[in-house]
Amino acid sequence: MKYLPLIALTAAISACAAQPPAGVQTIGQTHLAPKDVAQCVEHKWADKSQQQVVSQDVLANHQSVDIYVPGQQPPNGAAAIVRPAYTGVGSWVGYRPAAGATGGDATADIDACL
Repeated sequence: MKYLPLIALTAAISACAAQPPAGVQTIGQTHLAPKDVAQCVEHKWADKSQQQVVSQDVLANHQSVDIYVPGQQPPNGAAAIVRPAYTGVGSWVGYRPAAGATGGDATADIDACL
């Protein structure tokens, strides 16, 4: 009986973790590891823009990564959001636009990495 609150807390946290972050548009899911998807997006944006692309590890070992659109800066810039898949293996990928911005080519580039 004393483990019931712990079980309830674990279930509540798991339910919250299985939802995309607020304000993020879902692009899709892939069987690729988050690190591989993040590297693909970084290379596409860097090659296309000839600018430095900033990425930020959210979890260690590239398990969750935010890749900022060239010219955007953390923490509020437009970014590709790469997370472990909510179900199964692989990665869930989304796009967080900056205030007043649309995805356009950025989401097409992300989609190409799936």
